[in-house]
Amino acid sequence: MQYSKLVQFYEKVNSTSKRLNKTHYISEFLKECKDEDLEIIIPLLQARVFPAWDVRKIGVSDRYVIKAISIATGFTIDAIEKEWKRLGDLGEAAESLVGKKKQATLFSSDLSVRKVISNIKKLTLQTGSGSVDQKTKIIAELYTSAKPKEAKYITRLILEDLRIGAGESSIKDGIVWAFLPKVYGVHLYCDKCKAFMPNTKTCFICKEKLSKEYPELKILEVEESIGDEEISKYDLIVAKEERKVYNEISEKVQSAINVSNDLALVTKKIREKGLQGLKDIGMKALVPIKVMLYPKARDMDDAFERLGRPMALEYKYDGFRLQIHRLKDDIKLFTRRLEDVTTQFPDVVKVARENIKSENFIIDSEIVGYDKKTGKYLPFQKISQRIKRKHDISQMTKDLPVIVNVFDIMEVDDKNTLKYPFKDRRALIEKIVKESKDIMLAKQLVTSDDKEANAFYEEALQVGEEGVMAKGLDAPYKPGARIGYGLKIKPVMESLDLVIVAAEWGTGKRSEWLSSFTLACVDDNGDFLEIGKVGTGFKEKSEEGLSFEQLTNLLKPLIIKEKNKDVTLQPQIVIEVNFEEIQKSPTYSSGYALRFPRVIRLRDDRRPDECSDIELIEELYHVQRGRN
Repeated sequence: MQYSKLVQFYEKVNSTSKRLNKTHYISEFLKECKDEDLEIIIPLLQARVFPAWDVRKIGVSDRYVIKAISIATGFTIDAIEKEWKRLGDLGEAAESLVGKKKQATLFSSDLSVRKVISNIKKLTLQTGSGSVDQKTKIIAELYTSAKPKEAKYITRLILEDLRIGAGESSIKDGIVWAFLPKVYGVHLYCDKCKAFMPNTKTCFICKEKLSKEYPELKILEVEESIGDEEISKYDLIVAKEERKVYNEISEKVQSAINVSNDLALVTKKIREKGLQGLKDIGMKALVPIKVMLYPKARDMDDAFERLGRPMALEYKYDGFRLQIHRLKDDIKLFTRRLEDVTTQFPDVVKVARENIKSENFIIDSEIVGYDKKTGKYLPFQKISQRIKRKHDISQMTKDLPVIVNVFDIMEVDDKNTLKYPFKDRRALIEKIVKESKDIMLAKQLVTSDDKEANAFYEEALQVGEEGVMAKGLDAPYKPGARIGYGLKIKPVMESLDLVIVAAEWGTGKRSEWLSSFTLACVDDNGDFLEIGKVGTGFKEKSEEGLSFEQLTNLLKPLIIKEKNKDVTLQPQIVIEVNFEEIQKSPTYSSGYALRFPRVIRLRDDRRPDECSDIELIEELYHVQRGRN
């Protein structure tokens, strides 16, 4: 595929803020993609070069990019920086300067998507002496052949700031719309364009009013479920409960995405065989899956009401989530962000190899650090140092030892256990995990008794845990879902994990630091919605907790735009905050604001798209202080 075609798609998606429009453009674009291009194209729709679980980073600063633009266009570094400052976006500066480049490009040729991605992937391989010049040449080669608009998106892609506003949910719906039958009511027909459009007032193409009729097509009529019906031979599904039927189709696709983490594979299978093709997709050890998420219960009574009696209670540890994968001799460790941290935790690899009696498994666990002298658990901030550590790992394992608390299993001995009841999954881990001082099963109580349950909860708090997890005994494991098969019970109002999207430079003694941070939650389209600012809760010294200096150092490389004291940031850094209350507010794009927010800690175990969502914000708003 020519890169110019992908750029046209980016421009179209960026031309609208409406989710239905974006999803329609995605579906139409996917229809034009060849199967062999999908593995490259799909990550690019997600504003990535590599899959989410791939540890490779492009790792190129704006200095490299500026130098490459200079080589390709003939403009000086000063001229490029001046244009960048004028426009506030290095991508737009590249577009402007490539459009009026000073030197002839005799050997330039039209760029393909494969060429762009090939060059960018080469950047990750350049190390050692001469790597700076080599990286610059690789980037400059792209600018030499690029048209102005292409230069803009090449720049943003290299700097990992593509900003196309298409989240995974929109891409999933785009796949459904492109390759599966339309559900009448969710889509309507345009008589003029002879095409289906999302159920809006007018056609996106011709702007004519959409018809309530539909043409002569292969139609499947159902009540409220498609069941196991092979729907790909039909053009249209007509149902009494159209939204319910559409959600059923969408859920089947989402489930395949959750267990494979491979949108390109899901797209290929649906294109080839419809929903039946998804039956070929399963988990593979050594490839991370999305972990099951747990909403919060108000209290123990609420948990019993939602999960039934008896239910299982387990300690909620103050650590970080870790998937442990084994396939024969290979063992890999993944965080909930799907990042590979195998190298950082050789001690956990050793414990898994020696204490889990299986050569093929995927296990869910919580890793907690402990003090070597006292044996007491350490707070998350301490152990989080090990997640990012690349050097002196052997010493770090001695200074900050960890315990593996196993609480679930998704695969064992080539058997997918996702649909097993939780009580059976627990029995499996009891069977294969040999407990020691370094690995143990999450402490558990199964009970129907309120008094016994609350005593276990109080016990967890007294030993320093965050609270307890409540789990339905017959519940399956649902990757990526927060649908109430398990609940968390904590003593304080739910804290929020929020993304920093902007900041302000401080004044006085804080003039060298960013000191006021704009926070955002996420919607189901993957867009970040502002919900307020925070500037309290920080420590003076990094060893005491999160400091202004530490956070500034993390955010500096993520600055996209700067004007006076205000900076706009790539949404990468997640922090946990407490607050007194959620209020309605027209000031922020979420429609809400936090009253007296206070930073608790950095959450470097969270991906930006895993931060608290707008649905949770709305739920907390309605239940706080007894609101019904």
